[in-house]
Amino acid sequence: MKIESIKVKNFKVFGDAKLEELPNMCVFLGANGSGKTTFFEIFGFLSDALKNNVTIAINKRGGFKEVISRDKVGNIEFEIKFRNTEEDGSLSPLITYQLKIGYEQGRIVIVSEILKYRRGNRGQPWHFLNFSYGKGTTIKNEEDYGKEGVQEEREDQELDSPDILAIKGLGQFQKFKAVSSFRKLLEGWYVSNFQISSAQAIMDTGVSEHLSRTGNNLAQVTKYIHDNYPDVFKLILEKLKERIPGIEKVESIETADGRIILKFQDGSFKDPFIARYVSDGTIKMFAYLILLYDPSPHPLLAIEEPENYLHPDLLIELAEELRLYSNKGSQVFISTHSPDFVNALRINELFWIKKNNGYSTIVKAKEDITVSSLFKEGDLLGYLWKQNYFKGSGPK
Repeated sequence: MKIESIKVKNFKVFGDAKLEELPNMCVFLGANGSGKTTFFEIFGFLSDALKNNVTIAINKRGGFKEVISRDKVGNIEFEIKFRNTEEDGSLSPLITYQLKIGYEQGRIVIVSEILKYRRGNRGQPWHFLNFSYGKGTTIKNEEDYGKEGVQEEREDQELDSPDILAIKGLGQFQKFKAVSSFRKLLEGWYVSNFQISSAQAIMDTGVSEHLSRTGNNLAQVTKYIHDNYPDVFKLILEKLKERIPGIEKVESIETADGRIILKFQDGSFKDPFIARYVSDGTIKMFAYLILLYDPSPHPLLAIEEPENYLHPDLLIELAEELRLYSNKGSQVFISTHSPDFVNALRINELFWIKKNNGYSTIVKAKEDITVSSLFKEGDLLGYLWKQNYFKGSGPK
């Protein structure tokens, strides 16, 4: 699936913000405290609400008063529009998911939760899911959607509590395809905040199929891909040798005491190095390749400051790897403070977050007349950012 637009109201620094016509890869700039991390947290919040309930998701973040925007009253609101890929490869009609969360009589409740879409420009949209305060209706004949003359058929449903998302239960059933796809997005979304010290640690043996947020299971995932997807692992090594001159071989080895270590073979040395003695940049580039060539890719991948520990010359190549990943069917959101990384971007991929009077808005680089004109004349976006053409988001 592909997210096409996001609207947020009364969620922390986003009093009323919207982002439309999202490309496959989106890069966000902004001064410290402008709201880059909060933007990523939208999906973390919705994921927590799905796994548990809205009350737990909000209390995890300090309670309703800490989550709702300062000096705002009313509901916290989200609207996400997306399309699914059909069996024939075409895109589905635009699907809209709307969620309003309120605080009433001392408790957190879901005021409204709607998932709807309409084929074409005529007719009323079908509400595949329409809930309020734990009660609502769902569609019964989704498979008939779009057939001429067919009307939607609905059935009543009731949840155990008014703070439970309706997509939590219905998304488990394949007959609710639109609901199921959105649930899978929230379950499968991934945010990377890679830590070199975590990846260099010698871990206990075990099986891990996907890289963790900090990368502390890098050795286990390496072994899993090596053992189960040898062609993918070979491709990763070839990519690593292209990116890091001198690296010839990477192994994941189980020690006698049941632990796993990574070994990197440098062509100029007889014996390999274990991960803790290899450069930070080598470890991080290897981890990104493990992440980006995961045999089961994440539908939505968020990466915070990918430039950390990497030489500036590698950032252009990393940007291209991320773009390739996004063009395979996943979507990538990235936050950065690096002009070198920004220099590798296309103008439609770049956004900046501006904070004014305590609230943040999101601006498209391509819609700024000055930036767009200078880019067309050949100026690199990172250079323009460094020269403070992106007002309110200069690099720190």
